[in-house]
Amino acid sequence: MSTPAASSETPPPLQRHTLFEDAQAIFTGTLFVSLALILFAQVGLLTGGTAGVAFVLHYATGIGLGKLFFAINLPFYWFAWRRMGREFTLKTFIAITLLSLMTDWSPQLFAIERLHPAYAAVLGGLLLGSGCLFLARHRASLGGATIVSLYLQQTRGWRAGKVQMGVDCSVVLLALTVVEPSRVAWSVLAAVVMNLFIAVNHKPGRYAVL
Repeated sequence: MSTPAASSETPPPLQRHTLFEDAQAIFTGTLFVSLALILFAQVGLLTGGTAGVAFVLHYATGIGLGKLFFAINLPFYWFAWRRMGREFTLKTFIAITLLSLMTDWSPQLFAIERLHPAYAAVLGGLLLGSGCLFLARHRASLGGATIVSLYLQQTRGWRAGKVQMGVDCSVVLLALTVVEPSRVAWSVLAAVVMNLFIAVNHKPGRYAVL
C-alpha cells in the first residue's frame, strides 16, 4: 500500500521573525495591554502578576500606574538574562518600558466618560489576552511573575501555570485591602476571560514561526 503523499513530505524549515515583525508585534501587544490597564483603572479593577501589584500600590498611594509597573519589574531582569537569554530580556525590557509610557500618557489622548465594570472586565480581558499572545509569539513578556514562573519551572520543575496562578491569587487577596470586593470580583471575571482566550488561541503546534 502506498503512503499518502502528504505524510512523506518534509515539513518546511521554521522561519524566524524579522526585526520589523518583532517591532510591530511588541508595539501592538503593549498597546492592547495598555488599553486594558486604562479600562481597569477607570473603574477600579486590577489584573494579576506585577501589573496587579502595581495596581494595588497605585490605588493605595496614588502614584502613577506606569511608573510603579516599570519600577516593580526592575529586579526581575537578572532572572530573565540568566535563564531566558539576552534576546528575551531585551524584548521584555522594551515591552515593559513601552507599556509603562503608554499607560501614563494615553489617557491624555482620549477620555472615557461612562464605563460599566462588566464591559471593562470582558473587553480588558480580551485585550490582555491578545496583547500577551502577541508578545509570547515574538519571545517577549511583560516581566515579573512570568519571568519568575518560567525560572522556577526550569530550575525546580514547578509548573509555570500553577506558579502564575499562585501569584495571581496572592495579588487578589492583597487587593482586598484597598479595593472593594465587588471590584475584585469583576477583576476575577477579567482574568477568566483573558486565560480562556489564551487557552483557545495558544496551543502547541499551531505556530511555527520563531
